Amino acid sequence: AEMLVGMKQGDDKIDKWLASGNKPINGWNVSSLLGDEAFFNGDWLMRSGAAKAGLYGNDAAEAMYPFTRTDASGKPLDGSKHKYTITFPPGQLPPVHSFWSVTMYDGKSQFLVKNPINRYLINSPMLPGMKKNEDGSLTLYIQKDSPGADKEANWLPAPDGTIYLVMRLYWPKTEAPSILPAGKGTWQPPGVKRVS
Repeated sequence: AEMLVGMKQGDDKIDKWLASGNKPINGWNVSSLLGDEAFFNGDWLMRSGAAKAGLYGNDAAEAMYPFTRTDASGKPLDGSKHKYTITFPPGQLPPVHSFWSVTMYDGKSQFLVKNPINRYLINSPMLPGMKKNEDGSLTLYIQKDSPGADKEANWLPAPDGTIYLVMRLYWPKTEAPSILPAGKGTWQPPGVKRVS
């Protein structure tokens, strides 16, 4: 019984540390929790938090992983109740040397969401097939049902319940605009906007 209590206390301590290491930006949590042995420098709480947040994840120079469970106003994302959009303004797609993606997960299980078009993410290689708005911005549609044939190329199917989104930015640029340094960069992920 004491071991179970100790495990719960340890897990609570890790969760508290994780929450303090994230900077909220437009509803996204931005942090740099991962690195090599020198980065952790014997800090076992940091190492445990990094393992829980993203075991085997890359350090900030290789990838950044903004994530969210809320819209830009801080309300929980829920595909059973609402439809959402993410709009990248003209010329403000994620600034990376490699590629970026936005991946949809079930908010409870954190598993990928089974859906009729077998789409689990939207990423930069998909850009040629996507539709930009008249002003050059790019809107992603986050909802459980199709937004219509004219918008389906930009649709990321959501679960019929809570949503967990992760943006992956591989080899982020260091010159402006940049998400680096983590939480202080000149580029910020756009908020998830509730549209209905």
